[in-house]
Amino acid sequence: MKAILRISLLLAAVVMVGITVAQAQRVIKGTVYMDGEPAAGITVEAHKGGEMLTSFDGKYEVEADEKTKYIRFTFIDESKKLDIEGKSGNVFDFAFSGSIPSGDGAEAESGDVNLGTLDELMKAQDKTFLNELSLYSEFYKQKDYKSAIPHWQKLYNQYPKSTTNLYIHGGKIYENQIETATTDADRDKGIDLYMKLYDKRMKYFGDRGYVLGRKGTSWLKYKLSADRDNAPEGDELKAIHKSGYEWLSESVELQGEQTEPPVLILLMQTTVALFKLGELPKEQVVTNYEKCTSIANAIVEANEDEDKVKQTQEQVIPYIENIFGKSGAADCEALVSIYAPQYQENSSDVDFIKSMLRRLGRAGCTETELFGIATERLYELDPSAEAAFNMARRFLKKEDVNKAREYYQMAIDQETDDELKATYHYERGLLRYIKDNNLVGARNDARRALQLNPDFCEANMLIGNIYVAASQKFEGTALEKSAVFWLACDYFAKARRGEDCSIEASENLSKYRRYFPNKEEAFMEGLQEGTSYQVGGWINESTKVRF
Repeated sequence: MKAILRISLLLAAVVMVGITVAQAQRVIKGTVYMDGEPAAGITVEAHKGGEMLTSFDGKYEVEADEKTKYIRFTFIDESKKLDIEGKSGNVFDFAFSGSIPSGDGAEAESGDVNLGTLDELMKAQDKTFLNELSLYSEFYKQKDYKSAIPHWQKLYNQYPKSTTNLYIHGGKIYENQIETATTDADRDKGIDLYMKLYDKRMKYFGDRGYVLGRKGTSWLKYKLSADRDNAPEGDELKAIHKSGYEWLSESVELQGEQTEPPVLILLMQTTVALFKLGELPKEQVVTNYEKCTSIANAIVEANEDEDKVKQTQEQVIPYIENIFGKSGAADCEALVSIYAPQYQENSSDVDFIKSMLRRLGRAGCTETELFGIATERLYELDPSAEAAFNMARRFLKKEDVNKAREYYQMAIDQETDDELKATYHYERGLLRYIKDNNLVGARNDARRALQLNPDFCEANMLIGNIYVAASQKFEGTALEKSAVFWLACDYFAKARRGEDCSIEASENLSKYRRYFPNKEEAFMEGLQEGTSYQVGGWINESTKVRF
């Protein structure tokens, strides 16, 4: 009798299981978290459905009925329910304790994550989603970000896979917060949230290569912004460039010829910055230069997008070559090996020779045989201002300073392009500073260079260095001599805004701040921090008191 009863119960159980399976029309799955980490040992039971125990990855997958109202999560003797009645989608993450890692720095409501797509949510007429979408969209269109944020945040946390517009619009919202922030702390908070937004976008929508390029671009734009109260220095500056470099490198590796052209420029900029900071070997600079140049040339050859091709040809390739040529990593042997074969094929092409000489000149390769031959050839073909400029460099390397001065003056007199003329004035200023110790004349040339090209950071660096040198022989009291360093650092601060000068200028600021007058000296002279101070003598410039 007992045996028959056992068999009957077993058959009943089989029948019940069969009914459950027959009725189940959904497979519900997700991840259970405890204090932000995937949770093992959680019993997951669907109302009118199956159950299972989570493993170390916290994932679950149970069968459920169309009329399932909730999922029950049990750990030891504590149970919690997640109401899913009326919710679309079949993926529900749940935080048993703490919160679900939302990827944006703001905690999502425990267990309230729906991974339905836009089509699924619209088809299911999910009321919460539709209401929040309508409210946030209307405020966003009006650029009323303050009112849009609560509704956008709810969608971002609870419906992260609904639409990429959440991330595109969210980026605009975070950019607005960063750009209107009044302190570096608030700016950094906004930047951190922005970076997590990119991570979350990749998690739910993929396209890792493209998104990493945008992430690295935003990171460098805001972390190195001239609007910051305190520019990053030392280890902080290294860390910023390292993060940007890693994201941009992976982006270029994944995107290849589909890389956005500006990403190639930024990769070279961060490469050179890390090289100057001692974090990358020169071999890596050469490798990245060749990679970026190869991709840029492939973009041009593919000729798939007219605007992209034009931007790459006219801006990206010349800029990459400029960065590489001035990096200090491109030694003359490497550059000559690159350009010598090209010169043999283009020895009558004036534009090519000019471009090549500029690159060799920026890299300090004016003593190479290739530079000498090409300089003389250019003067034969086109005795122009630029040719005279290159001849000046040629004579300077031969230590014929008088001849160099003549050709610099010829170049300045003939040149009509302000940017090129600024370069000629700057280099003649260097000659006066280094060879003649003519500080006044050197400053005059640097000032003229800045009048012609206000963004010429090297000219600001030159004036800063001139004032550092002047402080040694400046007549006056100890405080008056030290005050010259206030002015020098003003120019280094201006130079730091330029990508080519940011590293050296930051180092000079750190180095020369220690020579500022101290508070006791200033107090004795009746000076207060922040007030204006006039440096006298031939310098005759105004600065601000600081310690």
